[in-house]
Amino acid sequence: MRHAGQSPDNLPMTDAPDNPQNPPPRIKLRLDYGPALTLGPGKADLLAGIAELGSISAAGRRMGMSYKRAWSLVEEMNAGFAQPLVDSARGGAGGGGAMLTETGAQVLAHFRALESLIEQAGADRIAAITGLLADMSARK
Repeated sequence: MRHAGQSPDNLPMTDAPDNPQNPPPRIKLRLDYGPALTLGPGKADLLAGIAELGSISAAGRRMGMSYKRAWSLVEEMNAGFAQPLVDSARGGAGGGGAMLTETGAQVLAHFRALESLIEQAGADRIAAITGLLADMSARK
């Protein structure tokens, strides 16, 4: 039986300090499939930006990355999956643009669901670790 104030593994839990100088931690999920492909928060944000803005360059610009870097990441993701994640048309008179493919939308949805799952399942552990932090407000 678990008592209040204990984690599932009977480790003491401490409430996180309510201090704006110690912001809540952010979990960064990174799926490493070897040298050919890594999928992390940056690529997920790029995919989300493409879905929202309809443009690889606009999504990259919003993230502060160069057009070349955004395209390079899209090419890496497209090559790493069985089906491309992004479908694009060159600019020019027609305007061009980009959109997520069905596979791209699925990858993004699964990645975001994993992030949420980890945050929820690990909330007690994160709070326990956060409660053990030193007060960082004096460190400047």
